[in-house]
Amino acid sequence: MAYTDMEIAQAHQAASAGQCEDLYKLGLIYATGQGGEVDLIEAHKWFNLAAMRGSMEARDSRKELSGLMSPTEIASAQKAAREWLDMRH
Repeated sequence: MAYTDMEIAQAHQAASAGQCEDLYKLGLIYATGQGGEVDLIEAHKWFNLAAMRGSMEARDSRKELSGLMSPTEIASAQKAAREWLDMRH
């Protein structure tokens, strides 16, 4: 199932509240390309944020993605997650 631009925007809006389920959903959207092209860096970022809030599924997904990514890509994803957190404070 592909998500529409509006559904993706709604997912981002929901994730802004920081709920792990919403963060995990965004990770899935980007990991599977349901919103367009697969974006492993964005997926890792959202899985990382969800994992930080206790999602075991996100931890597992992040670990799986990490095996497909270069160290540079992982560092980019981690930096993006930190920036997202900083914007919220």
